[in-house]
Amino acid sequence: MQIWRINVNTQTLVKESVPTSWEELGGRALLARIMLDEVEPLCEPLGPKNKLIFAPGLLVGHMLSSTDRISIGAKSPLTGGIKEANAGGRTGFHMASMGIKALIIEGMPAAPGLFCLHLSLAETGAVWESASNLTGLGVYETAKVLVQKYGDKVAMAMIGPGGEMKLSSAGIQNIDKDRIPSRIAARGGLGAVMATKGLKALIFDHTGGQKPPIQDVESFKIAQKDYTTQLLAHPQTALYRDYGTQAMPRMADGFGALPTRNFSSGHFEDVDSISGETMRDLLIARAGESNPTHACMAGCTIRCSNIFGGEDGKTIVSPLEYETVGLMGSNLGISSLDDIGRMNWQVNDLGLDSIEIGAALGVACEAGLMKFGDAARALELIDEIRRNTPLGRILGMGASTTGKVLGVERVPATKGQAMSAYEPRAIKGTGVTFATTPQGADHTCGLTIRARVNHTDPRGQAAVSLPAQLNMAGYDSLGACIFAGFGFAAAPTAIPQLIKARYGWEVPANYLQELGRQTIKMEREWNRRAGFTKKDDRLPEWMTREPLPPLNTVFDVSEEDLDTIFDNL
Repeated sequence: MQIWRINVNTQTLVKESVPTSWEELGGRALLARIMLDEVEPLCEPLGPKNKLIFAPGLLVGHMLSSTDRISIGAKSPLTGGIKEANAGGRTGFHMASMGIKALIIEGMPAAPGLFCLHLSLAETGAVWESASNLTGLGVYETAKVLVQKYGDKVAMAMIGPGGEMKLSSAGIQNIDKDRIPSRIAARGGLGAVMATKGLKALIFDHTGGQKPPIQDVESFKIAQKDYTTQLLAHPQTALYRDYGTQAMPRMADGFGALPTRNFSSGHFEDVDSISGETMRDLLIARAGESNPTHACMAGCTIRCSNIFGGEDGKTIVSPLEYETVGLMGSNLGISSLDDIGRMNWQVNDLGLDSIEIGAALGVACEAGLMKFGDAARALELIDEIRRNTPLGRILGMGASTTGKVLGVERVPATKGQAMSAYEPRAIKGTGVTFATTPQGADHTCGLTIRARVNHTDPRGQAAVSLPAQLNMAGYDSLGACIFAGFGFAAAPTAIPQLIKARYGWEVPANYLQELGRQTIKMEREWNRRAGFTKKDDRLPEWMTREPLPPLNTVFDVSEEDLDTIFDNL
């Protein structure tokens, strides 16, 4: 494996050996190590000193079910802190097949304009081509043009108009196995960072590549079989195969934790209309291109994604996920899956984070710019973003900026990043995660809704959040989807066995947690150097005093618990 280093000022590629301190890291952990070693914490996020880093996880490249994800990182223009966002699709697998341990993109272009960068194993290695014909195009049209040019066997990562506008809600979208740019590394504004590097798209051509070497093939197969068997047998696998992340609306609502009308309630009276059960029945009845069960990565056995089709069976968007339904549905008082799907398509095409935009629109409702339940007006506001109007730019900069400009206090965000669709006053362990993770409010950093605790009791919630955060940092470093955890939890020896078979490393039984521990320590150190303090590990003050219906709870986990959660790392 090698480090591929791109300088966008000189348009050069240098291939380097992997430093010793990077060798046993991947994905999110490797991003943190590279950031500590190479990125000045006080740098301007959209300036030349920031670096954009792509890193496949340690187990990527072998079509191990749900374990071929790509981690992308930089200093976030949204939070000002360290940022890792990950996605499915093809990018991670292709990079691993090309022998790329990490791709580091640095510098700033000498002249304005966007380029497509074609990376391959050919002697040239990196070829820059003008993207003037793609400038301003949405990601769906961009992907079609690039597939026609480069063929359907490559992987691609690209930005949409939102990234080109350098909006803080802009992500980086990766094509899936069906060549649709639907797999977004959404959070933290990394699409804006990619735009500052002068890149519209990266094309990874793994022609001539091969799967990464395995030290002990037979042992790897045994561990893989154990993991896959347990994954397929787990009841949650069947649940997510049938409903995907859309299994969550009724569950969250049952806990009083479904964000509703700008996080003013945890219960949505029309939850049944936006539930996974309703959506599955709808897609089966509509048929055509509709599909309630779809895989975003080749080799995935869970297939938790979907293709959401309209009444005519033609695709509206793929996928329609719970986080989008929560933030653009119940959070906006909208109960039509079709309306949410059309909003989702527009936001995807712009290359923006649907969580951040949904939260910003909720704040806009609070400010009187639209009425809750008005999907037509929501689409008009999204079009403001597309037209790059002053109002559109405010919304596209995210919920925190929108709240500051419009004078709204009820902004559901921590460290400047909007909360995903779990109300932290009702699921207080997740509230601890939102407050304390170095990444900003993000359920994928440690969701606790399935923990067997009293979720409204503030006592002990830090002890519930911590192992969830460690596990997720570990999974992100392996390149594993959050749902892979069902199989790994049921086959606890699989991860150490896979790592030993793949690399020959002797690792402890609690390797997942140790990897997560190392990752979070590095992230917190980077944020400390960037100026973060304990005051940044807090939820918004209004959540500590404003009771949340229907349970009428506030977020009352003690500041001591928040301040000491990581003391023993």
